[in-house]
Amino acid sequence: MFVIITYDVSEKRVNKVCKKLKEYLNWTQNSVFEGEITKTQLLKCQRDLEKIIDHETDSIYYYVVENPKHLKKFHVGAEKADLDIFF
Repeated sequence: MFVIITYDVSEKRVNKVCKKLKEYLNWTQNSVFEGEITKTQLLKCQRDLEKIIDHETDSIYYYVVENPKHLKKFHVGAEKADLDIFF
């Protein structure tokens, strides 16, 4: 499956969250990661992130795309990651 994860966390935890997400996905923008991942990997990633964040002040959003062929992506400006799965 294809997943996009965005986050808004305290500066104290940004580096930890970013480092953890790099283990699973590709960094595409500040506070945005995306890529192919299995359901098992996603569950482990979620558990890992929940141990890092403060549930009272931080937030993480998960966008799961079961069939990435139905997703279109476009951007303006510099692209930080070259992902050719989009059309």
